[in-house]
Amino acid sequence: MAEGLEDILAEQLAVIFCGINPGVMAAAQGHHFAGRGNRFWRTLHLAGFTPAQVRPENDRTILQYQCGLTAVVERPTARADQLSLHEFKAAAAAFEEKITRYAPRYVAFLGKAAYCALSGQRDVEWGLQRQTFGNAAVWLLPNPSGRNRAFTLEQLVEAYRQLHLASGDRRVF
Repeated sequence: MAEGLEDILAEQLAVIFCGINPGVMAAAQGHHFAGRGNRFWRTLHLAGFTPAQVRPENDRTILQYQCGLTAVVERPTARADQLSLHEFKAAAAAFEEKITRYAPRYVAFLGKAAYCALSGQRDVEWGLQRQTFGNAAVWLLPNPSGRNRAFTLEQLVEAYRQLHLASGDRRVF
């Protein structure tokens, strides 16, 4: 990514987790989900994707577990609500091309905002979507940001576990 947070991608992954955009802390450190209050790495581990909790500075190891990381909008912000609809629309074609190129089984949007902006839908439910995106099945997950207190850690883990089970990875960690 041009603004300091590089994608962690490989072809044919089970899941590409797609954040809305990098947080300021993550961009400054050069590692995904580096913010102190972010629950992504803990949730991923407790949901069964990784055998131990990955530290943000070891974010590249996620590829070992058939998962990748990217964001729809490259510009870092302190809060996702600092992004405009125009920024999502401007990023849409390149983002869809990226997903098509890497061909994951699932693209998991973390939060509804980016997916709604890209798909033009307003009312979407959590979980598996009917439409594909870049030829990948779409799964909507709650955003693990520490600012998102609408979901407890247990609720996040359960939502992510459903994707883990659907992704076909039968390893139990």
